[in-house]
Amino acid sequence: MPDIREWKDIDADWLTAALCEGGVEAKVRSFEAGRVGTGQIGDCVRFKLDYATAPPDAPATLVGKFPSEGEQSRATGIQLGNYHREVKFYQLLQPSARISTPRCYFTDVNEDTHNFVLIMSDLAPAEQGDQLAGTSLEETKLVLKEAAKLHSAFWQDETLDQYAWVSGTTHAPNPIQPELVAMLWQGFKARYGDRVSAEAEQIGDLMSTNLDANDEIRSGPRTLIHSDFRPDNMLFDLSNGDKPVTVVDWQSFGYGPGGADVGYFIAGAIDPATRRAHESDLVDLYLSDMAALGADDYDRQVFMRHYVSGAYQHFLTAFFAAMVVNQTERGDNMFFRMLNGAVDLISDHDALDWFATT
Repeated sequence: MPDIREWKDIDADWLTAALCEGGVEAKVRSFEAGRVGTGQIGDCVRFKLDYATAPPDAPATLVGKFPSEGEQSRATGIQLGNYHREVKFYQLLQPSARISTPRCYFTDVNEDTHNFVLIMSDLAPAEQGDQLAGTSLEETKLVLKEAAKLHSAFWQDETLDQYAWVSGTTHAPNPIQPELVAMLWQGFKARYGDRVSAEAEQIGDLMSTNLDANDEIRSGPRTLIHSDFRPDNMLFDLSNGDKPVTVVDWQSFGYGPGGADVGYFIAGAIDPATRRAHESDLVDLYLSDMAALGADDYDRQVFMRHYVSGAYQHFLTAFFAAMVVNQTERGDNMFFRMLNGAVDLISDHDALDWFATT
């Protein structure tokens, strides 16, 4: 089995061993490696392979994922358990997940240091989604169909609750303390000033000081949820009828309400006018697919509460991540796209005061 190493230390023999772990008997002679993607917590690298010997179906390229080279982002990935969690997804949950994911050739994690490596299929010519550009209505529908596959596969599956590495379970640690959330929100407002709208300030002030209300808002049927279900974590190739959307970045998944993934995605992926015009039809599509896949008891009213909770989660992710990863211009613009999209959805559903204390 290959060892766990940084991507710059990988050699041809290591790639040969990784392919062997994935069932490909080939010998890599040489390769080229270069960074791809826009990940904030993990770094992705494409390996272009030159073989000495290989079967006809050996991949021409592979994509590897590694801890972030940015010190702050790497520390966050370790603190939140992101690296360990993603490896466990591919090792234990991917075979049952139904949702379209990359083929995993090899993955492993050091549970003490959280160093990890994940070697996956390269899905080019599929292109990474862009949170700033958003998604078309057609792409949005395809994404919701993938969400239904995932959520129906683990619908009310209480066996998930035994895993400490699945966020939100009985045994999972909670590395995010309320005091930290409140501190980061105050820091976010101080850093960005007038860029934070009055409605966003209202939502953040209430939510950051009353996180306990989240438990009631998200109560109800549970399943495996991606928890960072947004365009940047998806690859799109609408010409591929079998795999038009592939979902990646399984660092944050948890045990929670399926509707939260739907609201999380829609809040940040489509513009408010398009959402308002098509929201009911999009909800119908998701619930219809859930029912067809065996999860036919998701009450629409409960779903809508979960859906709005997903927008709140989108809001929280935006300001939290902005303050704990290495700051970039694209990152700032992306986080505000997320934040403001969440504000619009929450406001449209008259939910601005959901975290108000009584």
